[in-house]
Formats: sequence, C-alpha cells, structure tokens
Amino acid sequence: MQSSNGRHRDGGGGPESSAGKHEDQGEYGTASREVRYEDPWYDALASGWGELDGTAAPPPAVPGARTEPEDAAVRARDVYLEVQRSAAFQEVRSRYRRFVVPGFAVFFTWYVGYVVTATTAPGLMARPVAGAVNVAMIAGLGQFLTTFLLTWAYARHARLRRDRAALELRWDTQELTRGVRGGES
Repeated sequence: MQSSNGRHRDGGGGPESSAGKHEDQGEYGTASREVRYEDPWYDALASGWGELDGTAAPPPAVPGARTEPEDAAVRARDVYLEVQRSAAFQEVRSRYRRFVVPGFAVFFTWYVGYVVTATTAPGLMARPVAGAVNVAMIAGLGQFLTTFLLTWAYARHARLRRDRAALELRWDTQELTRGVRGGES
C-alpha cells in the first residue's frame, strides 16, 4: 500500500526493502537520526501551537489580517467613544438596565427562596396539594414557568423599547466609521 506522499507504508516491495538497507539507515533509506516526515498535514497541525522552533525563541507572531493606518484606527476609536457618550446610547443602556436589574432581582429571589425552602422546610414542601402533587412540585414547575415568562417579557421589552434605537445607533456608527476609513467596507 502507498501513502499519499508516495512512500510505501509497509516498508516492503521495492528497492527500499530492508534487505537493501545499511544498519545506520532508517525505513526510507535515510539516516535514522535525520528522518524527515513529508506529510504536509503533519507540520500544519503542530505549527503555531506555542512550540519552540529549535532556536529557543518563540515563533514569530502572525500579522493581523487587516492592516489599517494607526491614525485611522485612532479616529475609528474616537467615533465609538463619541457614540458611547451620546444621549441615544445612554438611553438604550438605561432602558436595558431598567428591565434587567429588577427582573434579575425578582427571579433570583424567587429561585433562592425555592432552594432555601426546599432545604430548610421539607415538611412544607412535602405537603400534598392534590393527590400525589405536593408544594415542591408546584414550586418547581413554577420555576420553569417563570423562566419562560421572563424570557418572553425580555424579548418583548427589547423588541418594543430597545431594538429600533440600538439598530439606529449601529447604523450611525457604521456610517461614521466608514467615513473615517475613507469609504472602505
């Protein structure tokens, strides 16, 4: 059988067979101390993974995909800082916080209350409500229900109160940075 790089895998069946080798030669006719593996995927897997290249120095850093002039990067940074300081951005952040902070507080309190009650008052949680259904089951299903309810409320709040303003901010930011970079995309 032959490998993808032209060498025999089993070491036999040709002039490279073990009968024609010297003792200091490896399987492919080169000195065993100097065997070089020719598979292109071998080097690709190990390259750039923090290994030293034999000179005791780390490999050189890979340059960035895009090279921008330093002054263009500074101006783009200024655009983002300007947008961050704008009243529209502050309003979007304020609307986000006005929903998330109370929502988190209520849900976290409800969750911790459920866990604490389950561990400190097992008699209360074991009290039957209807047949085999007890307080713990209802409270546990209530956890799932409130998770879905909070997710729905968050998505609705975002859609009605923040998404349009955030989209306009993103559009304005892209237009401003495109103008700074000279119309590049």
